[in-house]
Amino acid sequence: MTDDEKYMQRCIALAQQAFGNTYPNPMVGCVIVHDGQIIGEGFHHKAGEPHAEVNAIRSVTDQSLLAESTLYVCLEPCAHFGKTPPCADLIVSKHLKRIVVGCVDSFSKVSGKGIEKIRNAGIDVTINVLEKESRFLNRRFFTYHEKKRPYIILKWAQTADGFIDKVASEKNSPKGVRITDEVCQKLVHQWRAEEQAILVGTTTAVNDNPSLTTRLVAGRNPLRVAWDVHNKIPEYYNLKDKSTPTVVFTANSKKSCENLEYKPITGNLVSDTLEYLYEKGIQSVIVEGGTKTLQTFLDAELWDEARIFTTKECFTNGVSAPKVSLENIYKEEFSTIGNSTLQVVYK
Repeated sequence: MTDDEKYMQRCIALAQQAFGNTYPNPMVGCVIVHDGQIIGEGFHHKAGEPHAEVNAIRSVTDQSLLAESTLYVCLEPCAHFGKTPPCADLIVSKHLKRIVVGCVDSFSKVSGKGIEKIRNAGIDVTINVLEKESRFLNRRFFTYHEKKRPYIILKWAQTADGFIDKVASEKNSPKGVRITDEVCQKLVHQWRAEEQAILVGTTTAVNDNPSLTTRLVAGRNPLRVAWDVHNKIPEYYNLKDKSTPTVVFTANSKKSCENLEYKPITGNLVSDTLEYLYEKGIQSVIVEGGTKTLQTFLDAELWDEARIFTTKECFTNGVSAPKVSLENIYKEEFSTIGNSTLQVVYK
């Protein structure tokens, strides 16, 4: 590993400390090195607050050292005025010797302009150091701006023999059988707090009557999204309790009210949903629906990450789990969580 890669890894680690807090901004970490020693570092804590470069530069005790120092940052410095001044201007004003950038910012207001401004000032700039890792860090941000849709996470739990639920009948067989234990459930609530929206289909909404909140952890509730084409979700169900913002996609027009919006389907259900979320500025959505809803995203190749809990329990028969292709994936991770093996697949 080169020195540039080592310091860029530190930038990424710093940036990750603000996970879930910087929306709509990306996570950014910055390190300043003089003669092989880190003399300053910082990260972007929250939208509207100083950027990583500002915090790192402010942390340097002897500002005279900046002119002979290298600044590492995992994302291209901004060149536009937003809630804060351009970081590229600050870097130029401090006459830093060299800048190393993890990846270029594809956001239209930046997109190479920050690098160009710094280079035009005569500062040496190296780009794309740990580019894949830097882009992966802000995969939600990049997906939103480049693909014009939110980053899509699919989540489900399945038995060892490949079932997501038991078969429900009118006379017997429980609906919405829980497969995972409390440890897994708490982790799922933490995931909800980290994403901006959560989506389920009609069957899951009717059978499970989920709240889709973060009640088991400290954190904000995501926007609740339900597919209910024929208005089968009862008015007294949790999804319609108006406790947190909720949107229901339906073919039948209904009157919206505070925290409960009915959105008529104008074309394709998936396309309408993703377009709505994009226009609302939603950068990520976690899909917790049943097999039909999850398979809809899988078949359309509209997913970025899958989180699959597998328990040792067997149902013998029931509702089959979704089928996901593991071809051309970016990476795959396994861990043990509670009573389950958690498989995370990144496309």
